[in-house]
Amino acid sequence: MPEVPEPQYRIVDGTPDVASYLRLREEAGLTPKTRAQAEAALPGSWTAVHAVVRATGEAVAMGRVIGDGGWYFHVVDMAVLPPHQRRGLGDRILTTLLDRIRERAPSGAYVSLMADPPGRRLYARHGFEESAPSSVGMVLRLE
Repeated sequence: MPEVPEPQYRIVDGTPDVASYLRLREEAGLTPKTRAQAEAALPGSWTAVHAVVRATGEAVAMGRVIGDGGWYFHVVDMAVLPPHQRRGLGDRILTTLLDRIRERAPSGAYVSLMADPPGRRLYARHGFEESAPSSVGMVLRLE
């Protein structure tokens, strides 16, 4: 597992526990989810990593990939707690996830994500491009 730029953090394979996942989403400004949603979603990850503070074990950043393992991969749940931002954690997590896709997926993989404004520069640095106007992201939220 690659080291992060600052030695006070450690990258951990897999998702954080459910409580940490819910806290990370909420405190990082992502849409809050329910415990039931988290319990169903996390085992469905194709791959995932999270960052913890070495001294305390507190989860402070995460990212995961969902997909079919063949050609389609979607980066989700990229989150870094505000006090830990601008320290290279998001970059290291995204690099790790993309490296795993490159290593394990057959050639021709399609990697997508939904980019909120704060993450767009990070994603662009890793080669992601806006797909519009040829295609645009669309969502359907079921109540």
